[in-house]
Amino acid sequence: MSEIPLPDDIEALVERAIAEDLGDGDRTAQLVPDKTTQASFVAREPFVLCGTAWAEAVCRQIDPAIELEWRFADGASVKSGDTICRLSGPARGMLSAERTALNFLQTLSGTATVVRRFVERVRGTDARIVDTRKTIPGLRSAQKYAVRCGGGTNHRAGLYDAILIKENHIAAAGGIEDAIAAARALNAGVPVMCEAESLNEVQAALDGAVDLLLCDDFPTHLLTKAVAMTREYRRFNRAQTIIEASGGISINNVRDIADTGVDRISIGGLTKNLQAVDISMRVDDASASDSPGPVHSLSVKMR
Repeated sequence: MSEIPLPDDIEALVERAIAEDLGDGDRTAQLVPDKTTQASFVAREPFVLCGTAWAEAVCRQIDPAIELEWRFADGASVKSGDTICRLSGPARGMLSAERTALNFLQTLSGTATVVRRFVERVRGTDARIVDTRKTIPGLRSAQKYAVRCGGGTNHRAGLYDAILIKENHIAAAGGIEDAIAAARALNAGVPVMCEAESLNEVQAALDGAVDLLLCDDFPTHLLTKAVAMTREYRRFNRAQTIIEASGGISINNVRDIADTGVDRISIGGLTKNLQAVDISMRVDDASASDSPGPVHSLSVKMR
């Protein structure tokens, strides 16, 4: 896959994550000899890898002497039992970095994995899978990166880079027409998007020449009609209005929704209801000791 730009807040995010875990020092790591050791990150189930840059930043901030050799890149599909990365460096630093590095890898890989499942489900249609603002606080840029690694598309980043008129805005403004007029009056230079909950609202949004029409909780027969209305509007007005479906989307019904002809399908659960994947770190305990005993792997899963 083509290279996906990384967020610019990785170092700051990792610094906060390390601070909440280490506090004034890792007491347990002091129990092991401060020797050079080797370890591996190992997949315990199949998933789509994401978060390597965050794991690297964790190790770099805790001990720059830790070296990582990745066997897979972000966006790659890994199998259970695959060695994702080989690590070498000071044992204490590696053990202190383990949990925070794995937290990022497991969480972001979980997001990328569920996105990939939805993307595969709608393959062959024109629909793109899109995220929402329903992200874990503090992890928005990281999770949106993970969505792209899974093959999905990002919606607006926040409240500042688009205007999305939803049901509460419509109610407070006095109707779709008034809300759209107010949005145009702002002349904010950002896309104007509008949610619709009925075909009448679809028509009102199209009459307002919105950039994106969001059909919320539409059954497929009404969604098909909304698609037809949008296509007719585009044809007669030479417009590029996007039609998007949202609400109640699951892996079981996403294909039916995609088959209506919508351009995008937004799913809050991609980032809100995530299941972290299972990754563990295996330390070669003999490499961290001066004893001449046999070399074997010790599976370490820090809690």
